[in-house]
Order: sequence, then structure tokens, then C-alpha cells
Amino acid sequence: MDSRRHMPYQRMMPGGSMQSVTGKALSRVPYSTAYQQRRPTPQEVSSMAQKKAAAEAAAAKAKNKMKRSSLGEKILSQRVRDMVPESQAYMDLLLFEKQLDTTIARKKLEIQEAVKRPLKQRRKLRIFISHQFHDAYSESEETTRLVPHWELRVEGRLLNETGEKPDMKTKLKFSSFFKSVIIELDKEMYGPDNHLIEWQRTRSTADNDGFQVIRPGEDTVKSTILLSLFYQPSQYKLSSRLARLLGVHTATRPIILQAMWQYIKIHQLQDPNEREYINCDKYFEQVFEVPRMKFTEIPRRLQSLLLPPDPIAIHHIINKDAPDRSRTACYDVEVDINDPVKSQMLSFMVSSSSQQDIATLDTKIHETVEQINSIRIQREFFLGFSEDPQVRLYWIQLLYGCVLTGKDYWFMG
Repeated sequence: MDSRRHMPYQRMMPGGSMQSVTGKALSRVPYSTAYQQRRPTPQEVSSMAQKKAAAEAAAAKAKNKMKRSSLGEKILSQRVRDMVPESQAYMDLLLFEKQLDTTIARKKLEIQEAVKRPLKQRRKLRIFISHQFHDAYSESEETTRLVPHWELRVEGRLLNETGEKPDMKTKLKFSSFFKSVIIELDKEMYGPDNHLIEWQRTRSTADNDGFQVIRPGEDTVKSTILLSLFYQPSQYKLSSRLARLLGVHTATRPIILQAMWQYIKIHQLQDPNEREYINCDKYFEQVFEVPRMKFTEIPRRLQSLLLPPDPIAIHHIINKDAPDRSRTACYDVEVDINDPVKSQMLSFMVSSSSQQDIATLDTKIHETVEQINSIRIQREFFLGFSEDPQVRLYWIQLLYGCVLTGKDYWFMG
């Protein structure tokens, strides 16, 4: 028998004295006067508050960890699996779920990296340029046109992936593809102040389905339409020397820097002793006009060599002698649009409904497993009771006594 059960214990009595189980009073230890009068310093108060906050945080973390671990406990015990052979199918599902979770986690990381990069899709934009002449007429007293005039329209439609029919699914307006549209008319006919019609994109600009220009006149007019594409991210045109050197005409800044690094790496221009420097060859020296420069100087020196991309120039003649006084010209231009897969990726990453459903199902599985384990314990108890009722009744009586007296016992054997 354990000797600790018969060891006397001590308890605190009112008034501060200590008394053993036999009733013998112990000597009272008075508090010191210095301890009664001393107050904690602000540093001690702050230290105690930090310790208390750290202890509470550690307790909360341990509680959450215990909750997560208990929630993840979905494995049936070996005794249940021995009693119910069909439960092996459930264990196989758990193994498959683990493999599936690993695959989903890996795919999510791949999607996160893919979303960071611009996903573009190359499509064709069909541009329609039409004009029409109108004679002088009077519809009513309010709207009267005394002189003949002409009308110029610039419109367009995005074609489908095959490039044969208009894409009815993509809801993009015509002006959304351009950064600026400039229509230049004959300067001799309309003068230096009225021969340019210009549209520029701003942050508050509303997109529209096309552009319309109306001017008086009935003579043939030469016009030039300049369309500057709206690139996202921004693209730049390289200077002629740098473009021939890198083999890149128009590209984004990261692609240009990557092409420069490839050129430096292939031609071994990096200084072997001072790795942060580049020893320019004769071609680099002609472009940057320095024999040697740092890697950190490349963006600043590259800025002056990047130009806006060339606009698309379309020459159109507004001719009155065209058949039926109207003429339409079509042009196909390649544009980049956001890949619809990217929006699906973003919605998949942001959506939390599936995660909530999975968490709800995990909770139900956990509760079911706990219920199965509880039923297993009850079954084992009743089986033991049927085999040896006397021993089971003895233990029940002993436990009942512990509940009444509030004592804790160590049960062995």
C-alpha cells in the first residue's frame, strides 16, 4: 500500500495559523512590516501585466491547439475496427482525404503564384470605319441644317477565339482597348485649330461603344486615325539600338530587364571581383554611354531609352463619290484581354463557402466518432458486468463513495 495515503497533511486555519490533522497548532508566522508598507514600482506592475498577458495568450493558444487536435481526431479505435470489419472503408476514405488535402494545398500555392503574374489572352479586335454624307435638310423648325455635312464613325467588336464571329460573352466596350484616339483631318481644309479630334483615357473616363465625328462639308477629306492601345501592365518601345541588341521591340518593363540580364549573363559582363558592377562591351557602351555601371543604375539609365508604343495608324478617305455615298472599311487588330481563367482563380481563392461546408462536415464526423467511442465504452462495461457482476458492483459502490465524500483515489490493478 502506498505510504503517502497515511501521511499527515496540513491545512490553513483562520487567523493564519497552521494546524495538522491531529489538531496540533503550529507557530504563526507574522508578516514583516516592510512587506506590508512597500508598494510595487511601475516597472514591476508593467512586468506583472506583461507576464499575465503572456500567460493568458499561452493558455488561449493551448486551448485552440487542443480544440484543433480534438477536432482532427477522426480515426476509429482498433477495437471498433475489429468489431465492425466494414469500418475499413471509412479508414480508406480518411487516407484518400489526406491525399486530397495535400493535392489541394499544393494547387492553391500554384494558383497564388499564377494570380500574381498577368494572365493575358491574345484576341482579334475588328475595327469598322465608316462615313456617310448628308445633304442640307430641315426636319423641323427647331433642328435645321443649312449646310451639307459628313459623319465619320469608328467602332469595333471583339471576335471569338476562332477569330470568325463576334464574341457575345465578353462584355468589353470598344474604347476600353485604347489609351487614346486621335483623328486628324486635312489641315488645309479645317485649319490648324479645328483639324484634330482627340480622346484621352483618364481615371474617370467612361467607356463607350465607338466614336463619332460630324463636320460640315461635301468635299473629299483625307483623315488619319491614330489608335494607342491600352496595355495592362504598361508596355514600352525600346530605342532602336537597344531593340536590335536585345531583340525586343515593345514589351513590359520586367521582360525588358530580364532580356538585359540574359544578355549580361551570356556575354559575361558582370565583374568577377566586384559583382555589383557591369563591364559594358562596345555595344552596351554605345547604348548607355558609360564603360562601367552598377546594377542599381540600370533602371535609371533605362528610363530615357523607353518610349511610348507606336500607335496604330489608319488612313481613311472620306469620299463623297463612293457607292451609295457610304463606305465602310474593316481592320483586324490583335489585343490582349484578361484571361477569364484568372477571375475563376480569384473567386476560388476568395470563396469560403466550401471551407465552411468542410468544417461543418468535419464537426459532424468528429461528433459521430465520439459517440461511437462512448457506445464502445458502455458496451465493454456491460459485457464486464455480465461476466463478473460482483466485482463491477464493488467498483460502482467505491466510485459512488468517492463522489459523496469528494475524495480522490488512485486505483491500481
